[in-house]
Amino acid sequence: MIKGNANPGNLDQISVRIAENYAGSDLPLYGSSLRLPERKAVIELLLDFQKLLFPAYFGDPTLIRLPPEHYTHLLLERIRISLRQQIELAMEESPENSKRAQQICKQLIGRLPAIQELLEKDLTATFEGDPAAQTKEEIVFCYPGFFAIFVYRIAHELYLSKVPLIPRMMTEYAHGKTGIDINPGAVIGEYFFIDHGTGIVIGETTIIGDHVRLYQGTTLGALSPASGQANRGVKRHPTVGNNVIIYSGSTILGGDTIIGNNVIIGGNVFITESVPDNTRVTMKSPELTFREVKDL
Repeated sequence: MIKGNANPGNLDQISVRIAENYAGSDLPLYGSSLRLPERKAVIELLLDFQKLLFPAYFGDPTLIRLPPEHYTHLLLERIRISLRQQIELAMEESPENSKRAQQICKQLIGRLPAIQELLEKDLTATFEGDPAAQTKEEIVFCYPGFFAIFVYRIAHELYLSKVPLIPRMMTEYAHGKTGIDINPGAVIGEYFFIDHGTGIVIGETTIIGDHVRLYQGTTLGALSPASGQANRGVKRHPTVGNNVIIYSGSTILGGDTIIGNNVIIGGNVFITESVPDNTRVTMKSPELTFREVKDL
C-alpha cells in the first residue's frame, strides 16, 4: 500500500501533491513541451517505407499508375522530408544537428535498395521454411514475423546512425502489433525467418547469422546483472551462428553464450552456456501420468 495517500475528496490537496511530484522528479514532467518525435509521424514513415518497398501490396492505387521511377522518386522525397523533421526533433536543436539529420536521411535512403534485397531474402527464407505459406504474396501481406523483420531492418539503420528514440519507437510499434520484440540494436544476417512469432524477444546486443529460424516464444536475452545501467555497451545477449533453428519456448541467455553453426535447439530448452557446431540440444521428455477420471 502506498503511504501518505491524499484525501480522495480534496482536489486542492491532490493537486499540490502532484505538483510536488513534478518538481521532485529527475524526469522532466511539467513545463514547456518536450522536443520529441511525433509517434503518429514515425508510424506514417513506416507505412511509407512499406509503400516504397512493396508497392503492389501497400501502394496508393492512384500513384501506382505512375512509371515506377516517378512513383519511387515521389515517395523518397516525402520520406526524406518527414524523416529529417523527426530526426531533428529527436536531437537537441542546433545547426550541427540539422546537418547531421540531413546526412542520416541521405545515408538511409542510399541503403534502401540493399534493405529491399535483404527483405527479399527474408521473404524467400520464410516461404521455403513454412509449408503453410501458399504464396510469397501471402507472407508479405499477412505474416507478422515478416512485418517485424521489415520494421527492424529500417530501424536498425537508424540505430547504427545513433538516432535517439525513433528506432525504438519503430520496433515497439511492431512489437505492439505482432508480439515480436526485436531491439533495433541487434545484428541479424540474411535469410532470417520468424515462424508464428508471438512472444519472441531479441535483445540489443544479440548477433544472429545467416539462415536462422526462430519459433514463437524464443528469448535471446541477457542474464540479470545486478549492476543494471553499468552494463550498457557490454555484450549482454547471445550470438547465434549460421543455419540454426531454435524451436518454441526456448531461452538462450548471456553475452558469452555462443550457439554454433548448424545447431538445432529443441523446444523449451534453457541455455546459458555455449553450444558447439553441428549439435542438437533437446530437453529430456517428461514423464506423463494418466489417471482415469471417474467423476466429472
